[in-house]
Amino acid sequence: MARSRHSDALRAAQMYYLQDLTMDAIARELRTSRSTVSRLLSSARETGLVQVQIRSPFDTGPELESQIRNQYGVDVHVVPVLDTLNEAETLDRVAMQAARTIGPLVDSNAIIGVAWGATLSAVSRHLTRKVTHDSIVVQLNGAGNMQTTGITYASDIMRRFGSAYGARVEQFPVPAFFDHAATKTAMWNERSVQRILDLQARMSIAIFGVGSVDSDYPSHVYAGGYLDERDLSMLAADDVVGDVATVFFRSDGSSDGITLNERSTGPSHEQLRQVRRRICVVSGASKINGLQGALAAGLATDLILDEASARRLVTFNGHS
Repeated sequence: MARSRHSDALRAAQMYYLQDLTMDAIARELRTSRSTVSRLLSSARETGLVQVQIRSPFDTGPELESQIRNQYGVDVHVVPVLDTLNEAETLDRVAMQAARTIGPLVDSNAIIGVAWGATLSAVSRHLTRKVTHDSIVVQLNGAGNMQTTGITYASDIMRRFGSAYGARVEQFPVPAFFDHAATKTAMWNERSVQRILDLQARMSIAIFGVGSVDSDYPSHVYAGGYLDERDLSMLAADDVVGDVATVFFRSDGSSDGITLNERSTGPSHEQLRQVRRRICVVSGASKINGLQGALAAGLATDLILDEASARRLVTFNGHS
């Protein structure tokens, strides 16, 4: 949006939402037509200048948010979703609200770490534009596997984030998992890789979903050819319930001794916990085991999830 149009949209929004002026009155003040005012207000909503909050007295969301916040020490946004929707439809609703929640948290000079996956792919399609300066979007983990480089899939997600916030995009062109831990060690000594690792070490925001071994709507890492039968058997032997950015954990949040993590290109849990703002987006109650493990590991500061998952999480904790 051109600066003058952006300014007009802001003025129209302030008059309409804060001063209760009618569109006709705004049109007279701005010396334009009523239809132009309508377009300016639509633009203000689409670009995140205006955010609408609805608080229903019948909504169970605030109560669930309070319970989860008290139990896990995270800021929570529960997305009200009808139980009749399927997992793909639920994901779309959660992704839309997540995108609108993330926008205000992104500022200039930010280094935004983004993991790839089905959830973040959906979120990236709903991002609204926000002008920032000198911001960087950095890929959290490699996306290549035995069947594909993964570059197109991951880069589409990174590109959408970069485009939304006017940020420079730094991809991480390595596989999701190396075949040998020694290869990873050697690659991590390369200066081209160290440049990306340095950006990751300075992240101000990390945004990720949770992969879950037993999810109904399969996480990309478990369904996209990244793991063979031997890998899956090793995960089962290590009692793995899920992953964040292809780094695995157990239900109690522990990750020590999980062999596959030695070959993963994602940030360690210790490194991730150093990031000031860590936004976790989860859709689908079947991911509850993975989500509970991620929260037990202290990987998130902010959680955005659907209402059914929130109810399961509260119930899950009550029986754990």
